[in-house]
Amino acid sequence: MIHAEGVAEVTDTTFDAEVLGAGLPVLVEFTADWCGPCRQLAPVLSAVAAEEADRIKVVQIDVDHNPAVAGRYAVLSMPTLMVFRDGEPVKSMVGARPKRRLLQEIEDVFTAP
Repeated sequence: MIHAEGVAEVTDTTFDAEVLGAGLPVLVEFTADWCGPCRQLAPVLSAVAAEEADRIKVVQIDVDHNPAVAGRYAVLSMPTLMVFRDGEPVKSMVGARPKRRLLQEIEDVFTAP
């Protein structure tokens, strides 16, 4: 798995506790070893995790090793980014993107009630 520095890895076993039970919104990257755009996204996720740690938790899950969670949320393309708040998926995006665009796309998650 392509590890983004400062980004925790979750599994089928730990997903519910780490993501659905989190106090903050959680940005989940569904990733895989063979995914080129996932490699491009790693430094973006590391930067977001470091800069926005007080507002959002960032985690990764490898779909090849954790098919149950990917299946539960019908994730078919890598990378898929999903934002969960209060145990529910509130936003889904497919594909790599620069940090500025990613932050713009998730800004409403921070401001929503």
